[in-house]
Amino acid sequence: MADMESFRETVTAWAAGGSGDTARDLAATLSIRTVVLLEGPSDAAAVNALAARHDRDLEAEGVCVLSMGGAMSVARFTSLLGPLGLGLRLTGLCDVAESRFYARGWERAGATEQGFFVCAADLEDELIRALGVTRVTDLVRAEGDQRALQTFLRQPAQQHRTSQQQLRRFLGTKKGRKIHYGRVLAEAVDLAHVPAPLDDLLASL
Repeated sequence: MADMESFRETVTAWAAGGSGDTARDLAATLSIRTVVLLEGPSDAAAVNALAARHDRDLEAEGVCVLSMGGAMSVARFTSLLGPLGLGLRLTGLCDVAESRFYARGWERAGATEQGFFVCAADLEDELIRALGVTRVTDLVRAEGDQRALQTFLRQPAQQHRTSQQQLRRFLGTKKGRKIHYGRVLAEAVDLAHVPAPLDDLLASL
């Protein structure tokens, strides 16, 4: 059955050295017009959660939200999917430290404009700042992770960090936690105060 998940899996396999024939067929069958290139699944969880809050069905709109598994893969994905590949519109979201990889990927793909948006540190940091430390701590408690957070905060390595930095570190300390909180934070943020990179990305779709 042709669906967006099949397209994501096929493109990922193509980027790893497989054939692009199936990806091309699926792009046509699903009427895909835009691919959102993201560094990881936590970013995808946040983008999808925010889109849902705006009552948007991105897949029905022909938008594929694709987690690449790291920013250094972006040149490969842009070359396959952009003007020199499937001819799809490219956009995305990245951390400021990885923006050079995105810029290089867009250039090599022959994309005429910079269609990606840059987070100050990363998306979790943007969301924590938008929500505030107290609100995020409340959300961690509501998700049943208060004890784990308290244990984490007692570690000597955390004593010199700000509360915001501590929370950001905490979200990445357990497999799956960052993905989970990507959704939780995006669902909780005030729609009037969505971090600019995320808000601008969604508005561009």
